[in-house]
Amino acid sequence: MGLLDKLFKVSSKTNLRSRFELLREAMSGTMSTFYMARDRKTKEVVGLKILDREKTAALEARFVGIKKPKEGEIAMEIVHPHIVRTMEHGVSTDNEQFLVMEFLDGPGLNSLIVGRSQKLNSRRMMLLRQAAEAVAAVHDAGYIHRDICPRNFVVDKECRSLKLIDFGLTVPAVPPYTLPGNRTGTANYMAPEVVRRRPTSHRLDIFSFGVTAFELCAFELPWPRGTGVAAMTHGAVEPTDIRKFCPDIDPKLEKAIYACLEADPERRPASMKDFLAMIKGVKHENAA
Repeated sequence: MGLLDKLFKVSSKTNLRSRFELLREAMSGTMSTFYMARDRKTKEVVGLKILDREKTAALEARFVGIKKPKEGEIAMEIVHPHIVRTMEHGVSTDNEQFLVMEFLDGPGLNSLIVGRSQKLNSRRMMLLRQAAEAVAAVHDAGYIHRDICPRNFVVDKECRSLKLIDFGLTVPAVPPYTLPGNRTGTANYMAPEVVRRRPTSHRLDIFSFGVTAFELCAFELPWPRGTGVAAMTHGAVEPTDIRKFCPDIDPKLEKAIYACLEADPERRPASMKDFLAMIKGVKHENAA
């Protein structure tokens, strides 16, 4: 596809009702609505994400005077086996941004955790490594995801593979996107520097990943679960002893998770690749 074709593809407006058959509404998020749809042109079943105009504008207003990349631009740039594949993005005839992506027919990791699914037994390390590789790919591409949490990992039905989704809050890992004040993310997984509106870096994702990893192993958060502001007090006290929930956890995995949960970003692993190196050789979450 030539440059003019690419520019036309992302700049021309699309009548979504004509282009897609909406099969069912799969999920309504805080910033968008997501449909299972059939592309009338290709007959392929896809995921169709339509962004809320007002909420998207409110997020972009945080970066006045800066040309923040659109979610679709970011999503198409980051290609990895454990990241949802985005095939197209554009603007609808109703002036809504939309993304066309592969349809992931499986549960969110959060659903498996809440349900204390037995499917996770003996598969946690495999899923944990895949999740770490996905976050590493985001960072390698020069971005900060800003909303790493179990809800944003979709697991296949066999519970053998997962993919990272949702780049609605993702920003480039450079100033001014890392300046103090941008408090976005999911409260129970939010890094202390985000809560306190301090300068940030990709290590905020590493903290959120640590909370996710703790919960995947323990079925509990490292701090009491809360809502709103009450959920943002973590980091001020030491996390719960993970051995309270999984007494046989492998010591290498335990150490790596707690390293991610350090309140001081500089004390966390420098990268997700460092985290992966820390858990090298761990075959199961349990040491036995």
